Amino acid sequence: MFVLVFLLIEFLDEIADGARVAAWPLIRNELGLSYLQIGMLLGIPTILSGLFEPILGILADSRRRRYLVIAGGVLFGLSLVLTAVSTSFWVLLVSFIVFYPASGAFVTLSQAELMDREPSRRDQNMARWTFAGSAGSAVGPVVLVAAAAVGAGWRGLYLAVGAMTLGIVLLVVRRAFPPRGRPAGGSKAAFEESATDSPPGFREGLRLALKALRRGEVLRWLALLEIANLMLDVLLGFLALYFVEVAGVTVEEAAVGVIVWTVSQIAGDLLLIPLLEKVEGLAYLRASAAAAAVLFPFFLLAGPFGVKLVLIGLIGLLRAGWYAILQARLYAVLPGQSGIAVAVSTLAGLVGGLIPLGLGVLAETAGLHAAMWVLLAAPLALLVGLPRRGGEQR
Repeated sequence: MFVLVFLLIEFLDEIADGARVAAWPLIRNELGLSYLQIGMLLGIPTILSGLFEPILGILADSRRRRYLVIAGGVLFGLSLVLTAVSTSFWVLLVSFIVFYPASGAFVTLSQAELMDREPSRRDQNMARWTFAGSAGSAVGPVVLVAAAAVGAGWRGLYLAVGAMTLGIVLLVVRRAFPPRGRPAGGSKAAFEESATDSPPGFREGLRLALKALRRGEVLRWLALLEIANLMLDVLLGFLALYFVEVAGVTVEEAAVGVIVWTVSQIAGDLLLIPLLEKVEGLAYLRASAAAAAVLFPFFLLAGPFGVKLVLIGLIGLLRAGWYAILQARLYAVLPGQSGIAVAVSTLAGLVGGLIPLGLGVLAETAGLHAAMWVLLAAPLALLVGLPRRGGEQR
């Protein structure tokens, strides 16, 4: 039950995110937003959250985690309600500023708790987590269309998701944090006091985070996560532009290409769940990276649009599990320090955020086709950087 609760949290978070992406034209028209204001709505909360989440991760490696997740869930739900009733740019900005760190507390720390509960099944549970997110991201635009069809619009959708979030918070309180190992007859206070052995204070947690950033195995997984993202979010961000500007197809055909990628991604995430019950995670990563390293150049060089669609669909299937398994291995090399893993992963993500900027600069100077070849670094880095024999503890 606790696994299901955590997967519902990720599913709902991605529904909210997917719906927001699709609702931007509606929100912009109704509130009269400028493009500068939209940029502020996307940028300011992201920056503030990036500064806050490492602190949150450091605080999470203690018995405070339960309360951080619950408080984050309440703020998550209330921020969605505030988004639904927003009447101006400033109210919407406040709702976003609350939403981003609340999502960090509610969603990211739920992932950390899931990784701590079953250390021997980190790969499998991260695969489930990733599929829940992919499914939620796909469902978001669909439920937005449904909400518009019944007259509720984006405001009604956000009110509904906010209410559902508060319902899931109740499940978190009752189901997601059961008293593990509580002795018969022991008091709740005694259990909570002993739930974490010698929980570190903030200063000690900061020292542990800095120490983790000096460990080679931690840096390995952080680097591979950011480089692998070249063939995940970064490829998706440039895919439609590539189809139109390089492959020379129409906007509608480019949208079909994005749909093929999205569907293959969801299918791959789903198929990965039973596959990891039979195949070791690192062996799968090596095989899929080798196949992607062969197929991606063929995708870039292929002429007919239909061939490109088939190849991008196959690549979408192959990249399934790259984030899930790599993130699981980061948690594995920091046993008992999943909050520290969240903190260092967030810091690495801030650095990795410069990669799309650099790719954009390269595309501007050398052309998008040349810039797309840089994405081949993702599977090549996996082939070079993964340990040879399963290396790290799971």
